[in-house]
Amino acid sequence: MSDTILEMQGITKTFPGVKALEDVTLEVRRGEIHAICGENGAGKSTLMKVLSGVYPHGSYDGQIRFDGEEVRFSSINDSEAQGIVIIHQELALVPRLSIAENMFLGNERLGPGRLIDWHRTNRDAAELMERVGLKELPVTQVNHIGVGQQQLVEIAKALSKDVRLLILDEPTAALNDNDSGHLLSLLRQLQEQGVTCIMISHKLGEIADRTTIIRDGRTIETIDMSEPESTQDRIIRGMVGRDLEHRFPERESTIGEEMLRVEDWTVYHPTQAERLIIDKADFTVHAGEVNGIAGLMGAGRTELAMSLFGRSYGCNISGRVFKQGKQITMRSVDEAIAHDVAYATEDRKAYGLNLIDDVRHNTSAAGLFKLSRLGWVNGLEELKIAQDYRTSLNTKTPSVLSTVGKLSGGNQQKVVLAKWLYTDPDVLILDEPTRGIDVGAKYEIYTIINRMVAAGKAVIVISSELPELLGISDRIYTLAFGRITGEVPVADATQERLMALMTTVKEGASR
Repeated sequence: MSDTILEMQGITKTFPGVKALEDVTLEVRRGEIHAICGENGAGKSTLMKVLSGVYPHGSYDGQIRFDGEEVRFSSINDSEAQGIVIIHQELALVPRLSIAENMFLGNERLGPGRLIDWHRTNRDAAELMERVGLKELPVTQVNHIGVGQQQLVEIAKALSKDVRLLILDEPTAALNDNDSGHLLSLLRQLQEQGVTCIMISHKLGEIADRTTIIRDGRTIETIDMSEPESTQDRIIRGMVGRDLEHRFPERESTIGEEMLRVEDWTVYHPTQAERLIIDKADFTVHAGEVNGIAGLMGAGRTELAMSLFGRSYGCNISGRVFKQGKQITMRSVDEAIAHDVAYATEDRKAYGLNLIDDVRHNTSAAGLFKLSRLGWVNGLEELKIAQDYRTSLNTKTPSVLSTVGKLSGGNQQKVVLAKWLYTDPDVLILDEPTRGIDVGAKYEIYTIINRMVAAGKAVIVISSELPELLGISDRIYTLAFGRITGEVPVADATQERLMALMTTVKEGASR
């Protein structure tokens, strides 16, 4: 039996106006964990969609050999029949169905009369859940469990199909450290059981045995991660085509007057009125300053931002907000925009963009008041504005008339930034602005942040990545259990000190 389970040779895939893949070659060894790295838009997900039959044979050029035999998949059903299962970044689960129902959707456990055997369904689900370490009841609705547990449901679902090659697209992008660690440990266990894994990831060198780098739709190289020279710098150099000697662009801080001050900000849960989410938070940000907010999952970071920005989260909200020394109210998103405050959400797909509309309309969405007169939008000016931001932010898209949902994650994030930059805010709150995007796109977004503060704006960055906050911030606030637990100048900050403050429980804190 050959050591190679998968060979993809000369894969070329073209969309109208775009060559997504050009002569890509991939070789995966039996039983290994094989990472695929590349910038957003490099072609990673497209290659896996070719492999899994999402893009059927005939829609691309090249050859796929699985277990020594040429395969020509017309659909996902064909690839799954061979034991190839893909788990997409956007999980394919039905929220209001149970774990067991989701696990066997399309693969139902049938009894006499072709009716579903629910006893067998729940029994088989429980066995698979135990195998992946999911400690829930099979009848639990999927919308009642976290993202990390939903990933385990998808893996259990794959195991129910006798998976031999498991493909995961950014499996840890939305997970906290504990869930990520559990997932990666599970992949090692599956590897010991003979399952081969391909993992698309921006977290370089996570657990892969080998890593293939793709850039601009072409294979650059495959690296054995056990080799001494298989460093992150080498991977980054292959991804972006240059050395990133500094992960963060240099910036000279010229901090000016106080731009925004928040006092005694208190927020209760929108549906559980007795549950305190934000407890008397106080913080400031100045013109020309980048302030970071650090906290563990569930600390209340996003809730703090959303409750400030037009009270788009929470109930029974109290406290005071001052802009340039003058008290203001932001009881709606329109009112927040009128006070020159903007918020870029952490969930760009659900809340930040209209994925079925084009780049042009998404860019102008928050600033239409600047383009309209007597109820009519100046379409030519709107087109020009979108094109200007496409150029200045280096957004990779064939046209501003292209559908946003077809762009890569990093380029979607640039459209979100363009939308809010067009409102010309004095204060910009960025919630996980680089989540799920590659190092090259991250660097470009950091550069955009620097341009804003150089122009005298104030920026607040919420991030789960402490190195990122240490690299771009002037000051960092820590948040734990809904309370501000520390304020640290970046010159005095370390990951250890921040983590200690992020796990501090102040007296009276409750969630």
